[in-house]
Amino acid sequence: QAQLVESGGGLVQPGGSLKLSCVASGFNLDSYAVGWFRQAPGKDHEGVSCISSRGGKTWYVGSAKGRFTISRDNAKSTVYLQMNSLTAEDTAVYFCAADSDGTDYCSSYTSAYENWGQGTQVTVSS
Repeated sequence: QAQLVESGGGLVQPGGSLKLSCVASGFNLDSYAVGWFRQAPGKDHEGVSCISSRGGKTWYVGSAKGRFTISRDNAKSTVYLQMNSLTAEDTAVYFCAADSDGTDYCSSYTSAYENWGQGTQVTVSS
């Protein structure tokens, strides 16, 4: 059964850092683009970052540029999201998702992704 599991969330002070991990099982993640999305209370899912299956293409939402870094280790079936200089506006549940049509491309739209994890909570607060 195809499964994605996120980890690494938690409570962090403003200005702090967290590194999220997304581990795949039951399918070959190296054939999929992977996106990170977040959902804050009362808001829709927002695309945060994505990476193509080979890692050659990445995308970041404007508020994440210069602060977040997405990477992947296909040998470990894992995609990471390093988040630095966190602010209260980054508080949300973070989800990873996999898209089978992403060899040299990745999408910022939720509709492109077939497999989703359950999410990990990130809370930025003093």
